[in-house]
Amino acid sequence: MSTLLIAEDDATSRRIYRTFLEQEGFEVVDVGDGEAALEVLKNQQIDLLVTDVMMPGMSGIDLLVRARELKPELRAIVMTGSHTAEIALGALRNRACDFLCKPFHLQELTDTVHEVMSRNAETEIEVISDKADWIELRVPCDLAAVEPIQRFMAQLHDNLPQDTRDAISQVFREMLSNAIEHGGKLDRSKKVDVKYIRLKRAIIYSIRDPGEGFNLGDIEHAAVANPEDNPFRHMEVRQEKGLRPGGFGILLASQVIDELIYNERHNELIFVKYIDDSPASES
Repeated sequence: MSTLLIAEDDATSRRIYRTFLEQEGFEVVDVGDGEAALEVLKNQQIDLLVTDVMMPGMSGIDLLVRARELKPELRAIVMTGSHTAEIALGALRNRACDFLCKPFHLQELTDTVHEVMSRNAETEIEVISDKADWIELRVPCDLAAVEPIQRFMAQLHDNLPQDTRDAISQVFREMLSNAIEHGGKLDRSKKVDVKYIRLKRAIIYSIRDPGEGFNLGDIEHAAVANPEDNPFRHMEVRQEKGLRPGGFGILLASQVIDELIYNERHNELIFVKYIDDSPASES
């Protein structure tokens, strides 16, 4: 049985989390602050740390830093109601496995815990650069890595209008999934390189997969290749090939992203979303 440690200063929330996770078959230890969490980590075998960020005395990010000193391979999930780039960067920097934004459904918590506990070392995301305006990640070719990365990256756009955040997030998710599935062939030993660059008036993403690239004329599984008289043809093709639902990446990007370019081999792309960095856009 896996043992979880919950660090949450709100006693009611802590009790609810513990009850639901125990019902899922986990052994749960819960504490109200970071110092108490460190004492547990020193004296007990803990498989997963689930920590709030805003706690008295020691933040969840500071707890994660010190927990890594005690147990470098400890798995961790960060929970927060403060959706800021600084917190997301702190979680990424200290190798949190996932990121939950409060308020969340309890089912989301239990699903995330199960998913994190099911991962192996090959699914770990490597952080190459964690500057606020230049983030670089090396991602294993495993679709299980897509959702947590998307949640982390979404926090970097917290000062943008909702429709802009949604557009960037949707395109990023689909393009990263394509790189993992088609470029990396779902081989966890292979990596996809992801870069996020924040300029004053633009957000740039670069995604490079380890594959041989593709020819735009040979992607019947993508929505962009659908004939005019059969706009859902790619869905039939994907089902025939046993591929996940999707295939809207290039089509979606062409509609909601300002610029999209590929290298000659078509195994690396850059997409750009221009933004208004004036104070009015941050309301």
